[in-house]
Amino acid sequence: MESAGRFVVPTKRGRFVAYGLTGWCAEVLFTGIHDFIRTHDTRLASRSSLWMFGVYGLMQPMFEPLHDSMRGRVPAPVRGAVYAVGFMTTEYATGWLLRKALGHAPWDYTYSRRHLHGLVRPDYFPMWAAAGLAMEPLHDLLTGRAGPPA
Repeated sequence: MESAGRFVVPTKRGRFVAYGLTGWCAEVLFTGIHDFIRTHDTRLASRSSLWMFGVYGLMQPMFEPLHDSMRGRVPAPVRGAVYAVGFMTTEYATGWLLRKALGHAPWDYTYSRRHLHGLVRPDYFPMWAAAGLAMEPLHDLLTGRAGPPA
C-alpha cells in the first residue's frame, strides 16, 4: 500500500508474503550464481522449492521482533551474528521438520565438506549475517519506518 510517499505493508500476513517472495527471489539469484561459480554453466539455471516460501515468510514473526529489539542499541557486527545464528537455527529446524514429514528436505548440503546433518553449512554464516543486515531496511520499508530508496 502506498501512503505519503512510502510503501507500507500494514498486516503481518502481507509482510509474511513479502518476505516469502523476497526469499524466493534471493534464492533463485543465489543458486544461479553459486552453481555458475561451481560448474561454469552459462545457462545460469536456478532452483528453489515451493516449501521455501513459508520458510522465508517466517522472517515476519521471527526477524521483525528481533530487529526491533536490537534497533539503535546493538552494533551491526553483533546484529549480523545474531541474525546468522537465528537464520541457521531456523534453516536447521525447518529442514529437520520437512525431512521428518516428507522424507527429505528441499536442500541437501551433504556435498559440502562441512555441514550439520546436510541441513546447515557453517561456512554460510557470514552470508546469513549479511542477509540479516540487508533485511533491516526492507523491514523498515515494509513497516513504514523508512521511505523508498532514493
